[in-house]
Amino acid sequence: MDAKPLLLKIAKALHKYRLDAVMVGNAAAALQGAPVTTIDFDFMFRKTPFNLSKMKPVADELEAQILKSFYPISQLYRLSNEDIGLQIDFMSVLHGIRSFESIKADAVIVEFEGFPIHVASLAKIIKSKKALDRPRDRAVLEILEKTLHEKNQKQGQRTGGPEKRK
Repeated sequence: MDAKPLLLKIAKALHKYRLDAVMVGNAAAALQGAPVTTIDFDFMFRKTPFNLSKMKPVADELEAQILKSFYPISQLYRLSNEDIGLQIDFMSVLHGIRSFESIKADAVIVEFEGFPIHVASLAKIIKSKKALDRPRDRAVLEILEKTLHEKNQKQGQRTGGPEKRK
């Protein structure tokens, strides 16, 4: 299945309503070259009254319903459109991540037909999966770490040295 049409819809909706969010999880890792799969899209978002007010228009734009959170500790807001196979989880708390600002600070921007999505760095995705320590997260850690290592090596070859960190 090609996720690009769904990602384009999501990117357009986030951009249109300026919902401040960063993609995390396996979908974010896949966008950075990790050979992993997922059936949903996960985002960490800044939980403010103003940002929360944008959730309904984004859901409407995607013809999705906002479902009740099944995981109160994660403060999860799930948008679902079963007709097109869309499930997006927005969470304001992410295990292993100090704050929304920290995940956004080193996020990369991936564009879909000119519409940007902030995507968490592989290092932060790995950190979160280690903190969660669920079997499904442990199952992909080696793959994500190998992808990060290869990405850092390629970056070092382009710059003539090791990748610089902020």
